[in-house]
Amino acid sequence: MHDGPAPTGHNNPPSPIDEITAAYEAEREEAENWLDGEPVENEAQMNEVDKLRKAMRQWRLDLERGQKSAAAPLHDAWKAELARWKPTIDDAQRIEKALVATVDSFKRKLAEEKRAAERAAWEAAEKARREAEEKAKAAAASDLEAQREADAAKQAAIDAEKAAQAAKRDQVKGLRTVTQYEIEDHQAALRDIVQHDREAVTAFIEDYVRRNHKARDMAGVRVWQEKAAY
Repeated sequence: MHDGPAPTGHNNPPSPIDEITAAYEAEREEAENWLDGEPVENEAQMNEVDKLRKAMRQWRLDLERGQKSAAAPLHDAWKAELARWKPTIDDAQRIEKALVATVDSFKRKLAEEKRAAERAAWEAAEKARREAEEKAKAAAASDLEAQREADAAKQAAIDAEKAAQAAKRDQVKGLRTVTQYEIEDHQAALRDIVQHDREAVTAFIEDYVRRNHKARDMAGVRVWQEKAAY
């Protein structure tokens, strides 16, 4: 009978990672002994390294299978939860987009009307400002009525500018500026990219060649075969 406290980890199940790794411990340690930066020098050494590589590959495959087995239930639960929420989220987004489309044309029209009103307000403010300056210049200091008119014109200019500022702030909510584009000449666009962003073109060429060098012959690309360890 065990009377003392349970040892640490007594109730913990063994780790599948540790179990799989333990089966290859000897080969792993031997492989690390070989990996001192020196290449093999004879066929016997090559055969020994190949045997260790085969064992390490099998260790990796066993770990990957264990990983997939352990993660599958969690991944399936994650996918199921996403699927449970998705139809309602999609419907909410569908309604949202339909509402935006319903008011889009009117908001565009209203925004244009407000822009026209703002332009008119600034034009009126500029006209009032010029009139106020002209009256101020023309009014004699001793002409009371002319001074009153000049002050009134000055106040009218101030009021007109306030009205223009208010028109500027009066924007249609729910509109945003979207930058659109259209390629009118692909060759001209390519020349521009080559001139201003050659690195992007180089990256595209390298990626394209990597993916397609086996499919067909390409000008400027040399393709050859050679043996490589695996």
